[in-house]
Amino acid sequence: MNTRRVRAVARKEFLHILRDPRSLGMAIAIPMLMLLLFGFALTLDVDHVPLVVWDQSHTPDSRELVSHFAGSPYFSLVRYIDNERDMDRAIDSGEALMGLVIPYDFARQLATDTKAPLEVAISGVDSNTATIALGYADAIMEIYSQKWMIRRIGRLGPMKVRIPLEVRGRVWFNADLESKNYIVPGLIAVIMMVIAAMLTSLCFAREWERGTMEQLISTPVQGSELILGKLIPYFAVGLLDMVLAVLLGQFMFQIPLRGNVALLFGVASIFLVGVLTMGILISIVTKSQLLASQLAMTTTFLPAFLLSGFIFAIVNMPRPIQWITYLVPARYFIGILKGIYLKGVGLEILAMDTILLIVFAMTMVFLAQWKFKKKLTP
Repeated sequence: MNTRRVRAVARKEFLHILRDPRSLGMAIAIPMLMLLLFGFALTLDVDHVPLVVWDQSHTPDSRELVSHFAGSPYFSLVRYIDNERDMDRAIDSGEALMGLVIPYDFARQLATDTKAPLEVAISGVDSNTATIALGYADAIMEIYSQKWMIRRIGRLGPMKVRIPLEVRGRVWFNADLESKNYIVPGLIAVIMMVIAAMLTSLCFAREWERGTMEQLISTPVQGSELILGKLIPYFAVGLLDMVLAVLLGQFMFQIPLRGNVALLFGVASIFLVGVLTMGILISIVTKSQLLASQLAMTTTFLPAFLLSGFIFAIVNMPRPIQWITYLVPARYFIGILKGIYLKGVGLEILAMDTILLIVFAMTMVFLAQWKFKKKLTP
């Protein structure tokens, strides 16, 4: 391999990137914009669930129960209602997600050791949010029940009431349970995969469409030199995107980075080589910029977003789909990013995922060289 020819090809591609604002904008501006939009808009936290209350009891006990909901950070009391029609209208219109109905004999049933039924109506359009909100409501009513029982037992005599079990939760790695702390690292992997493949998917196809590929073929430049020369500029741009993404996550989203920064960029370099070469392979096979960009988007965004464990847990997927996820490189990179960002672990834990990324990168390099050489033969 002649380094002089590689530098010449790399210089030509660098000049093309610098002289084409669209390519430069795609390479730098779009990843940052996507990270900002997805980082702020995509959240799995369920807070301030809008709530309407139909209090038929109007007693101190019912008002205390409502105060537990209103004082919780998970619910936001929109207003009181006095009939079922208003509750249906509030939920149908989206004004409220949940409606709480306290029966008129609520206080009497509590005083007579009778179970006091409560009606909770919730919109099930978003099943995940509805399930979480119902869990919050159950927890609040459980806390209210315990407090009420302790007060009542205390009225019966000077006895000390002791709850036999006390749960002390300890959350590791993401103590505040904020979804952004694991969504943003996953976003970095998804965006890097999509943008990297999109950039290099156009470089060879552009040469074929403009008729300059024949000139390159006629030169002494070998296939491996041409691929490496075109890979180097986009690798530099990808690393720049990675630096900007890490800085954005650190200072804009306040994502904790507990692991080794050198390890982070080392693994990111391996991932970039694999994905960039994957884009080159697509470009070599298709020879069309339009087809290459569409194929690159299809083979990167959908698998990285749906099958990498970024949003949906892989263990909950059907078994055949779980097998397919092993072919998605973003799965391993996302696991590495979360391990470095949140857990602060090193290669002693992440070695297998790193090895699989190396295998992916080597496979893409081999296929790109093999396919390009095949195209050069008469």
